[in-house]
Amino acid sequence: MSEPAVQEPLFAERPTEFVVRDAFVLGAAPLALAGVFGALGWEVAGVVCLGLTVFVGCFFRNPPRLLPGDDRTVVAPADGRVLEAGEIELPNGEKAVRVAIFLSVFNVHVNRAPVPGRVVSIARSGSGFRAAFDRRAESENVRCDMGLETAQGERVVVSQISGLLARRIVCHPVLGEWVARGARYGLIRFGSRTDVLLPPTAELRVAKGESVRGGRDVIAQLPRPE
Repeated sequence: MSEPAVQEPLFAERPTEFVVRDAFVLGAAPLALAGVFGALGWEVAGVVCLGLTVFVGCFFRNPPRLLPGDDRTVVAPADGRVLEAGEIELPNGEKAVRVAIFLSVFNVHVNRAPVPGRVVSIARSGSGFRAAFDRRAESENVRCDMGLETAQGERVVVSQISGLLARRIVCHPVLGEWVARGARYGLIRFGSRTDVLLPPTAELRVAKGESVRGGRDVIAQLPRPE
């Protein structure tokens, strides 16, 4: 598959606002209730609703990040704690390196592309909403798998997996688009997991239990072309 002459993003990076627009939609109701309860003198209820409004705003925060390294440096696709980091065997018998990241409700939930590449596949599957740290969540939960092909022809898959509270997975790119490394391409609402499948030649730079930040921290290194 031929690559673009200039490897720039072919889509407007989204979401780019410091606070994702979902915050204004979901935060409007508790904010309005806080005003109503305040006017009625129901201070405790008003404070609770105001706190919920602040929580929604914080949940959908979307801070800018400085990318480390170069295009062979794989960055974390999300903020969170590393659940798994190591080699696995795929259903077809091939090997791959996987990094699985658990996002709590306190983490930034905007997802970033771990490597630059052309979108070659987008597949949605699953129907469950188990806790993201439950092993069964990997095969049963609602998920979206986006396949990227790098300029060197390597295949990388980044998977957004819903959690116990997550009910919506957003993935903006479409087939054929070139996604820049670190580009903010989607999000998962309210608790989730994000996995990255890399070629077996990738060298891990993280271990289970470590905390990472999307677009800022290095999780692996791809070999450089000879």
